[in-house]
Amino acid sequence: MMKTINPSVLEVYQARPKALVKNTITGSIITFLLIWSLDVINYPGITESSIQIAQNILKAFINPTWDLIFSLDVDSIPILMFETLGIAFLGTLLGSVLSLPFAFLSSKNIVGNFAYIGSTIITIIRSFPFFLLALMFVRVSGPGPLTGVLTIGVLSIGMISKMYIEVIEDIDPGILQALDASGASLFQKIRFGIIPQLTANFISVMIYRFEINVKNATVLGIVGAGGIGFTLLSAMSAFRWQDASAALWGIIIVVLFVEYFSTKIRKKLVSGE
Repeated sequence: MMKTINPSVLEVYQARPKALVKNTITGSIITFLLIWSLDVINYPGITESSIQIAQNILKAFINPTWDLIFSLDVDSIPILMFETLGIAFLGTLLGSVLSLPFAFLSSKNIVGNFAYIGSTIITIIRSFPFFLLALMFVRVSGPGPLTGVLTIGVLSIGMISKMYIEVIEDIDPGILQALDASGASLFQKIRFGIIPQLTANFISVMIYRFEINVKNATVLGIVGAGGIGFTLLSAMSAFRWQDASAALWGIIIVVLFVEYFSTKIRKKLVSGE
């Protein structure tokens, strides 16, 4: 027995957006870009030595140099990861503080049409490649943890400022209007009307960026910016896969630990649960 279609459903279907041409053009462009992108891949195939190296890496990952993981020597994994966490924490703190003026000067509900000036500066900062910044600071302040802190701090400005702006532009406008009516200055509006509404969200953004910076800090040592990165790179360059695996296990454990507790804290701050 044939089903009858509800007239309202049929009307909705017939009134659907007709975007066949647009979808066809979009699909064609994506297909062209995909084919064009695949053309740059020059894959020679898997060689016998590649399989052997992959097997050695897998064996080393399962059986790393345990002495490096459980030792507390100067060059041991726990000490290097502690240094890496310190770089990530101080860098995040520096980036969070530096992001505040950029965020307020880029929020339309604070400075109006002048927000594009701050947004342009943030975009310029975001455009700097990670390793380029690290190499620049290595030349300025020399190799060491300070370089890592400065790199992480400046690198964090772009993302933290963007997230701060979103939070600032979502605040209750009624409070700002009341402060405007009372003749409050820009500083007073920020101090008494905005910051009390934003503290929890700002801390949540800082914690989220700290998660990312822990991962970034693990590779900063490659360019001499402190942390575990140099140990990882030197072990891999010398084909000491077990030592490299020990460093990887240290990174994995710390990252899991940080992400678990930071997620709990952010959830508590935002939702109160």
